[in-house]
Formats: sequence, structure tokens, C-alpha cells
Amino acid sequence: MSALRVVPTWRHGRERLYVCRRDGSNVAWYDPESGRVNLLGEDHREAVLEALEPFLAGPVAVGPPPVPTPAEMARLTLHPDDDLAPNRPGEALLVALDRGPGPAHRFRPDPRRHALTAEQTVGEALDRMEGAGWHTLHSLPLPGGDRVHHLLIGPGGLFAVHALYARKQRVRVDDPLVTVGRHDAEPLLRRLRADADRASHALTAEVRPVLALANPADLTVTAPPRSLHVLRDTELPGLTGLGAVLKPADVEALHAMARDRNTWV
Repeated sequence: MSALRVVPTWRHGRERLYVCRRDGSNVAWYDPESGRVNLLGEDHREAVLEALEPFLAGPVAVGPPPVPTPAEMARLTLHPDDDLAPNRPGEALLVALDRGPGPAHRFRPDPRRHALTAEQTVGEALDRMEGAGWHTLHSLPLPGGDRVHHLLIGPGGLFAVHALYARKQRVRVDDPLVTVGRHDAEPLLRRLRADADRASHALTAEVRPVLALANPADLTVTAPPRSLHVLRDTELPGLTGLGAVLKPADVEALHAMARDRNTWV
């Protein structure tokens, strides 16, 4: 019988089976999803396979762990306090509301709550696009207190997505002005382009601005805005259908850079 024992664990939502000595030190791990046994040393190859035999289903690849890519190395060395990937949609607003909820007046709702609803609606739509080489980061800080609500990174490029609350309201876009319902028109597109330019500078790569409207009743765009997308939240998946401009390695490298808080300061 093998002197090694198998310890099942979960990492980032994926099952891994670690093969350990009696003193608890690891000699290998098995990734069922990829069907690969990663050996930390060839000396234990036969003993590792013997210990894992009850858990193996079909043929597996056996060998040393793959060499980490530069993007993986950057992620592994990133301090948890500087990692922006765990941010939830509307993270900054959630923190602000927790610290200062504001007056509870049913006739004058806190505008931050509408903004939070918009960021959560748009963020959830973007999170559903994860996979197939696409990544989404939320609530990225810009110098001066501004934020990129959402950053979408994938084969089609980088997109700074600004969420705007428009539930059951008519929206009119007349570049650079945006009018929501009966509110005054604001030059919002000018700000979005400026934020995308700042993100481009931080990442040294082109970032295109996107205005994402959360649940509008109607949308009128008088003319296609220059170098900017205006979309309903339900139309965001269309961004993944744009032609590929980034290689997979470039996507991963940009994602690793963008999730580092120090990139933005």
C-alpha cells in the first residue's frame, strides 16, 4: 500500500487532489478538469499514481507542473490588498453606503442607490460574459477620485464601461450630451472619453469607452458617437462578437496589469 495520502481541496472553484507524505508535505497534485498529474519530483512517480488510482477516470497526462506565464507570475506575487479582481460591481458605492447610508426619505431616494443598481445590473451582464478569453474587473480607481465602473478585457480589445441608471426612462444621446428622462442634458460622453484615455495611459493599450444604459424604456441616438459605443445592458454581449485584436497572451497580461491597484495610481 502507498505511503502517500490524497487530500481533496477546492481552489478558485476547481477541485484539486493533493498527494502528500505522512508529514503533510506535497509531492504532486491532480487536476481532474485538465486530466493532469503534476509531479514535484520524478522520484515519487509510481507511488503517486498508485495513491491516485481510485480517483483517476481514463488516461491522464503526467509530468512536472507547467512553467507559469509572466501574467500568472504577476498574479501570484500580487499582494491581496492590491488585487482588484475580487471587487464586486459597484464596490466603491457599496463601501460608501455602508459607511454613510444617508437619510431614509422615501420621496427623495439617495441617488447613490440608483447608481449602484445600474452598476450591479451592468456588472452582472458583463460577469456572464466571463470565459472564452474574456475578463471583467469592477470599480477601478482613477487618480482624483474618479472610477472606471467596469473594465472588459478580451480578444476584441479593452472597454471602459460606464453604467447609467435609466429604468423606464427615455434616453437621448446627442454627442456629447446625454439626456435621461426629464433631467437636464449632461456632456457625459466627454467624461467617458476622458476616463478611457486615462485608462489607456495606465495600461499602455487602447481602451474604448462604452455607455451602458440600465433598463431604459427607449433610446434615441441622433448620430453614431465618435469612437464610443452606446448600448443597453442587454446588448453588452455583442461586444464579444467584435473582431479579435488581442492575442490570448496579451489578454492575460493586460488582465494581470489591470487588477493591480498600483497600475492605477
